[in-house]
Order: sequence, then structure tokens, then C-alpha cells
Amino acid sequence: MLLFALGFLLVILQPSTGQFPRVCANVQSLLSKECCPPWDGDGSPCGELSGRGSCQNILLSQAPLGPQFPFSGVDDREDWPSVFYNRTCRCEGNFMGFSCGECKFGFSGLNCTERQVKIRRNIFQLTASEKNKFLAYLNLAKNIPSQDYVIATGTYAQMNNGSNPMFRDINVYDLFVWMHYYASRDTLLGGSNVWRDIDFAHEAPGFLPWHRVFLLTWERQIQKITGDENFTIPYWDWRDAEDCEVCNDEYMGGRHPTDPNLLSPASIFSSWQVICTRSEEYNSQQALCSATNEGPIRRNPGNNDKSRTPRLPSSADVEFCLSLTQYESGPMDKMANYSFRNTLEGFADPQTAISNPAQSGLHNALHIYMNGSMSQVQGSANDPIFVIHHAFVDSIFERWLRRHRPMLEVYPAANAPIGHNRENYMVPFIPLYRNGEFFKPSRELGYDYEYLQEPALQSFQDFLTPYLQQARQIWAWLVGAAVFGGIVTSVLTGLIRACQKKKGGTSSEIQPLLIESEDYNNITYQSNF
Repeated sequence: MLLFALGFLLVILQPSTGQFPRVCANVQSLLSKECCPPWDGDGSPCGELSGRGSCQNILLSQAPLGPQFPFSGVDDREDWPSVFYNRTCRCEGNFMGFSCGECKFGFSGLNCTERQVKIRRNIFQLTASEKNKFLAYLNLAKNIPSQDYVIATGTYAQMNNGSNPMFRDINVYDLFVWMHYYASRDTLLGGSNVWRDIDFAHEAPGFLPWHRVFLLTWERQIQKITGDENFTIPYWDWRDAEDCEVCNDEYMGGRHPTDPNLLSPASIFSSWQVICTRSEEYNSQQALCSATNEGPIRRNPGNNDKSRTPRLPSSADVEFCLSLTQYESGPMDKMANYSFRNTLEGFADPQTAISNPAQSGLHNALHIYMNGSMSQVQGSANDPIFVIHHAFVDSIFERWLRRHRPMLEVYPAANAPIGHNRENYMVPFIPLYRNGEFFKPSRELGYDYEYLQEPALQSFQDFLTPYLQQARQIWAWLVGAAVFGGIVTSVLTGLIRACQKKKGGTSSEIQPLLIESEDYNNITYQSNF
């Protein structure tokens, strides 16, 4: 019955499109460099008549970038999205969206004033009907065109600087595959030349905030096309797994009986076609991925290069990673040492935090282990395991945020690789999101993880951890101070008693050597990261 209902929904929904807002993918918007669509509620740009937002110039960060990308003015993604638009909707209050027609993550209601927190759950804790509904939603997204967005099939120069728009429709699932490709693709330099050391979603500080926004946006699109406002992405907790526990026909698809590189015909995912997997072909043609079908999903879990990824990540790997106090370090790329981000991403050893790009740990280990479509960065989102894997990676990021409670300033403001500074807008999202806006606890963004809803004791323990770590560093000083304090207290106590005996009492005018209650309440303890 569920599949029938979703099939009926697929028929009645009208075709639509992907990444760039459809209403701005036209000559007028590109030549004026303005994307300020009317809000359906009142017909005014950005819902200005209703106080939802207004059309404003985009404010770009002027902070210096790292040395990894030595060019300027050669890539449409530089200073995103200014090559295409320099005026967009700036929404007020809790409103959000390219026309300010939606609520910010974590808010709902007619005026976006109702706070909400939805729970992402372990995929193995779902009931059979919940699990089947998730799989049906995935398949629906693969077969229904996006109503809001289109994708670019050419660069801005190939569009003749906007006078010849090159966009096409795309289904909801592939929209996100294309977005992941577009953020991580190589820079086309003309002829057969490309620059590979560039990625707006990986190998730098923005890796975790970027994928956090990716999942939130993906989740919202599923909610919209299904009408299920309570839908959340399940996660796969792969710690200590001996094999791919979700690689069976009950979940994400088992092995094909005659070709171990393909999925079982019994899985709905065996009929899926991948897109954006032929990066060398696009580079040689100096072209973008046009989202044409390129064959079935490929996956052969466990038959990967064991010298690079000998096993799936362990609980100990995750715990060591969580103990790292620095979010980012050094060059802020895949060569960073003692960086939580680089260790979780998988370019640093999960037992030492020393960079080793020849090995793949934690996040990267899962991609390599899958030994197929998941193992190539630009096309990895084609495999639906991608979303449940990244949901768990995001939960580890969330655990680190809760344990260390970093201030926003911990996220680098300058000198990160291109697109990864705190105030840079994330490529290729419209509406616009800055990296730093998602460097905060998930509950502020409207979601939590089932296994992180800890007992009070564990929460208190996590709260104390950063303070205890600092206390260890100054332990000798604390002991010395305590001894000295004890001596001083003993001397003062003796003097006071002697005076009391001598004077026969204490005048009501004399106050004790304590802080007044109103002053005591003003004392605060800070932990600066």
C-alpha cells in the first residue's frame, strides 16, 4: 500500500528541477546577476511586503585564503555565488529559502516561530514498516523531478556570460549527487588542463559543516516530496563492524549472484543509474557533468585494497578522534596533524592523528571499503549508503562539539583552502549558507541523534571533560595553591580566635572574610579552546 501511494504521488506531482533555483535560471536573472524571486504568499520579491526578507547585495568575505589554489577568476565557484548572482534574498528572523518562503532549520509554523527537534535513529532500530518507508522514499526521490532547482550543464563562460543559459531538469536524488560532484570537481583551465587540488566540500575545515548542510537540505527535500514532515535520515553505526551489515536486500542491497561488483536484482537499488562518475572524460572535454545515466551502482564491499584500508573503523578509533582538542591545524588540508577534522575525515591516522594520505581511516575508510561507486569522491553520493554513512559521521562531529564546546572562533576565519574560511558561502547552495553557521550543536538546527540522548550522568560527564582536561594541565599549580591556601587559612584562623578571646566577642560591624552573595554570583568559569 505504501509503494502504491508513493507511486500515485509520483504521478500527480508536476515536473521540476535541480541546484540553481529554477526561477533564476534564465537570461534576465543571469544578466542582471539577481536572484530574488517573489514569495508565493504575497507576490513580492523575497516576501518583502510581509517582512520575510529583502533583495540585498551579497557580502563576500575578504579574508585571505590558503596557498592550495594559486589562481583567480578561472573557476565559477570562486566567491560563490558572485559569478552568477551578486544580489539574493536576505531573510529576516527565522525565515529561510531562496525566496524566504521557508523556515530555518529547527523552526516550523506559519511564522516560523515554533522550535522543533527531530530525532535521527539507528537504521537497525527502525521497525520493518519504518525501514521500508525509508527505502521507498529513496526510490521516490530517484524517480521524481525536483520542483525547485535545475543543474548547470555548462560553465558561465560556456553560457556566454549568461546570455545563453545552460540548465536542465534533474530528479531529487540526483540533484544531490550532482551538488556533491559540483563542489568537489576539478577546475577547468582550458585546453586539456585542469587543477585537481581544489575541493569546496572536502580536505579542509568545511568538510563537516558542508556535509551537515547537505544532509539537512536532503532531509527537507524528502519531507517536501513525501509530505512526511517528521522524516529524518537514519544512520548506520559502523563502529567495530566486521562487514557491511547494511549490504543485503533487506536494507541497502545485497551482492549480485553472478557479478560481485553489482547489486542483487532483488534490491530496488539494482535498477538505479549513476551520474557524474566520469571525471576524466569531463576534464578532457572541458565540460561539466550533465547528469546523463552512466550505468548501474557498483559495490563490492570488503574486496578493496587492504594496504590502504585494512578494516572498518573501531570504537577505539572514534574515541581517540573525539579526544583531539584542535578542530583544525597547520595547513588546514589533508596534511594537517592532530586535527579532529582531518582525523575524522580519514586523512590522518586514527591512532596517532598524524597525517597519512596513503591510508584511509574513519570516514574515508567506509568509502574505500565499499569498493565501487562510493569510492570515487565526485560520484560517491550515487550509492544510497552515502546518506546513512554521513549521518553517522555527522553524529561524531556532534559528539565532539558537545564534548569540547568550542567557540565559533575555533573555526578558522582565514588562510583555509579556497571556500573553507568561516565566512565563505558553501558551494553550490542557494540559498546561501556560511561555513561558520553550522559549526554549532545539532539541536540548534532542529535535530538530534537517538544514541546521543544520553542519561544525565553521561551528559554531565561530557560537560566536565574539557574542564578536567584543563585541570590536569595545571595540576601541580593547583596542589601548590591548595597547600599555600591551607597554611594561610590556618594562620588567619589562629589570629581571629586570638582576637576574639582578647576582645570577648565580635562587633556586628565586623564582616566575615567571605565574598558577598551578590558578588559571588558574578564569578564565572571559562574554558577557552
